[in-house]
Amino acid sequence: MRTLSQLMDMRGRVALITGGAGHIGQAAAEALAEMGAAVAVLDLDSDKCEGVCEDLRKKFLGQTMPLAADLADAEVVRAVPAKVVGRLGRLDVLIHCAALVGTSSLKGWAVPFADQSLDSWRSAMDVNLASAFVLSQAAAEALGAFGHGSIINVSSIYGLVGPDMRLYEGTAAGNPAAYGASKAGLLQLTRYLATVLTPKVRVNALTPGGVLRGQDPEFQKRYVSRTPLGRMAVEEDLKGAFAYLASDLSAYVTGQNLVVDGGWTAW
Repeated sequence: MRTLSQLMDMRGRVALITGGAGHIGQAAAEALAEMGAAVAVLDLDSDKCEGVCEDLRKKFLGQTMPLAADLADAEVVRAVPAKVVGRLGRLDVLIHCAALVGTSSLKGWAVPFADQSLDSWRSAMDVNLASAFVLSQAAAEALGAFGHGSIINVSSIYGLVGPDMRLYEGTAAGNPAAYGASKAGLLQLTRYLATVLTPKVRVNALTPGGVLRGQDPEFQKRYVSRTPLGRMAVEEDLKGAFAYLASDLSAYVTGQNLVVDGGWTAW
């Protein structure tokens, strides 16, 4: 029987993280780099990707690969896994973290339901959901090649429950219908892929609750009042979950949704 340290050892493995320059994406990148994996960081902004990679190299001395790509472009997305394999030699873990969120600046997005636009709905579906389908399809063979394939789709509590719009009253934040719908779709895609890509690739979801990030103080107060653990999450709260789902710590876990929400969905 392997020790826990052996089960979480990811030296020699390669991970691709979409949205890797974002707050949660960086937490995932740090977790996997700390366990020894080489990490490809994909995001829209090439400078931010390079900055995250440079930071990972300084902290953990491992291999990194910055990748700037627009996840709304299916052909660009489809070519990504081959680029990672060509540069880093293999691909073991795919973490889909990129998403249009409530603070995104799309027209007709974080506005009252009656004003939400079909264009913003389609953009959210392309980035939040369709890109996960395309990437998983393109990466499936590489992920299954060495016996440790793992896909982690980052969903949201709003893929599980409807929003309480009272939290947002009087603030600049919003909760678009397309966000929750795309995140719920990601959970079903997770279950579908878990049965289709088995036994070579495990597929799970990680569902965070609200993460503290300078939100309106009134929103924070309302959110915390509904959270059993009495606070919003910080990025560090997600590192252990990423480590578990990416490594052999969860070698017999697939098709599951690990909810890291401080108890938000428990009542």
